[in-house]
Amino acid sequence: MLAIIGVLAFVVALLLSVMLHELGHFLFAKHYGMKVTEFFLGFGKRLWSFTRGETEFGVKAIPAGGYCRIVGMSSREELTAEDSDRAFYKASVGKRIVVLGAGSALHFVLAFVLLFTLFSVVGTAALTTTVDQVATCYTTVNGKCQANEAILPAKAAGILAGDRFTAINGTPIKNWSKDVLVIRKSPGVPVNFTLVRDGQTLTISVTPTPEVVNGKTVGIIGVINKLGMLRQNPIDSTVHSWQLGRDLFTSSVSSLISLPAKIPALISQTFGGKPRDPQGLVGVVGVAQASAQTVGDNKLAWNERIAQFIMIIASLNIFVGIFNLLPLLPLDGGHMAVAIADGIRNLWARLRRRQSPRPIDVEALTPITIVVFIFLAALSLLLLGADIFNPVHFNL
Repeated sequence: MLAIIGVLAFVVALLLSVMLHELGHFLFAKHYGMKVTEFFLGFGKRLWSFTRGETEFGVKAIPAGGYCRIVGMSSREELTAEDSDRAFYKASVGKRIVVLGAGSALHFVLAFVLLFTLFSVVGTAALTTTVDQVATCYTTVNGKCQANEAILPAKAAGILAGDRFTAINGTPIKNWSKDVLVIRKSPGVPVNFTLVRDGQTLTISVTPTPEVVNGKTVGIIGVINKLGMLRQNPIDSTVHSWQLGRDLFTSSVSSLISLPAKIPALISQTFGGKPRDPQGLVGVVGVAQASAQTVGDNKLAWNERIAQFIMIIASLNIFVGIFNLLPLLPLDGGHMAVAIADGIRNLWARLRRRQSPRPIDVEALTPITIVVFIFLAALSLLLLGADIFNPVHFNL
């Protein structure tokens, strides 16, 4: 049941992402005065729609994407006198690029919002300030300390499991993973801890034991803190959302660059029965399976499941946003490349004091579009078959 909820949640998130993508095109097209006649989720037969102003909004039978129809996407399109000045191809190059890129931009914005929600509302797995275990000694044999080995400082000072640290040397603890460095940097030097035990505040002085770790002497006291979900303030959430988003962006670019090289391995895994590579290519069905696995994992608390689900959707949006910017028709990036080429041709004409040429006829590039479409369709079918008959087993 939980796995089904995970799949449904993924489908809803995917459809919302598609709607936001098309909404980006719609809003900026309207902002620049272009005429938008249709805004639909899905393709095929019209299931439901309504008209507001000059635009028909609705849902179609095949939920495999969506589209926003802007008048004059091709210079061959026949236009009425009323629509002539509002055609897409007659807008400036800059405006056309903004309208085309707005879809991917909203994918990136959505990913950032999701990551901000993750850090500030849901929380991320981190060590808390509450003690889970207090070690008696540094090394044990069959659960017992070795002969003549000294008791570790935390045990000797009377720190107990369940104690919650609130300050180190009088400085309030904000992030244990960072503040614990005070202990690491204080081998043999007394450190004062303020902690709460059974509602009472105590101050305990502990002198970290010097230990050599990776060739460097550090201080340890012998405690293991509990793992929990840490929520961050808005400023830290913004910074970490940007950093994680940047890392996901970089890894997505690397994945796209390596995509052609991974296709032979995918073919052998699909038809040869070899185990799927979790780091290899995964289709929409595979991502849905990962969502189902995440939501249905009883080993995780609900906030941990939500955190992982958010990461999946944020990663997907960043990847899709970048993919749509590839300079290949019929992707948005292909149309942007055409607009940029128009801009270069116009600039060259101005430098030569000649009249600007007609915009590039996108329909004349249909053979290129068909080749790219066939490749993407074949890859999609290959991924679909691989995800169904030889699914990836994710280590989530």
